[in-house]
Amino acid sequence: MIRNCIAAGLVLFSATLGMAGDNLKGTKVLNVGGGSSHDYNRWFNQEDSAILAAAGARVEYTDKTETVREKLAGAKVLCLSINQPWKDKAAPPAIMDFAQDPSKGILIVHAGTWYNWKDWNEYNRVLVSGGARGHDRLGEFEVTVTDPKHPIMKGVPKTFKITDELYNFIPDETSPSSRIVLATGKSPVTGKVFPLVWITKGPKAKIVCITLGHDARAHELPAYRAILTNSANWVAGR
Repeated sequence: MIRNCIAAGLVLFSATLGMAGDNLKGTKVLNVGGGSSHDYNRWFNQEDSAILAAAGARVEYTDKTETVREKLAGAKVLCLSINQPWKDKAAPPAIMDFAQDPSKGILIVHAGTWYNWKDWNEYNRVLVSGGARGHDRLGEFEVTVTDPKHPIMKGVPKTFKITDELYNFIPDETSPSSRIVLATGKSPVTGKVFPLVWITKGPKAKIVCITLGHDARAHELPAYRAILTNSANWVAGR
């Protein structure tokens, strides 16, 4: 019953978005995950890769950090949900080079927006323009779209409920990058409002950060799927 409702909701969102299944046709997406505290293979690989593939993308997933630098070749979009150490120390500089290519796009999803690497400050400072060091306990909260006219929010309800980890994002005031916030969430515990979806302006590549995505209750939600698809289209220049 739940899956039928989700499927029906996704059909409605697809119709609203006007997705013909080929928005990202011919676009290579390198989807990099792996680490702790999440079922990476089920949600960030199988589910998110399927969402992007349904929009026509050629998605390659890896959780082997020693392969990332090689697999970046030919990729139009880099999707990062990873929170594990880098075995290849040349991978972070390669990602920063990727971010300076105006023809490229980067999606940073959920755990990727965390402060994960003490020896790679540029990542949070430049690409994320901050990061999270904590989150509310997994539970329901309301998402508010703050810029409904932006293409990334096309077809997404003005407000919707989600059961997820509300990341307590901390902006980096020393960051050379700026943020354009597209959606926020209010903590039911503290009453504080945190950005959930934003564009990072600074590097030449288009960058979208999404803190949502802990488990099935996010990845199977039509609103999340629409945001992910729209974001991939936008960073790919579609």
